Amino acid sequence: MPYVNIRVAGKLTKGQKEKISRGVTDVIAKETGKPPEAILIFIDEVAHENIAKNGELLIPPK
Repeated sequence: MPYVNIRVAGKLTKGQKEKISRGVTDVIAKETGKPPEAILIFIDEVAHENIAKNGELLIPPK
């Protein structure tokens, strides 16, 4: 059973998560030959303050 973990900085809308989930499922199913119902996708929304790049914490967009 394939599973995909997607981490994003900040929040996504429910609609964005649905579109991402459908798109990723389609690609994984096509490339692996696995049925879509066997593919699990986890979307982790991480606060900007919990992510650093180049030694600096990310700043949330305004």
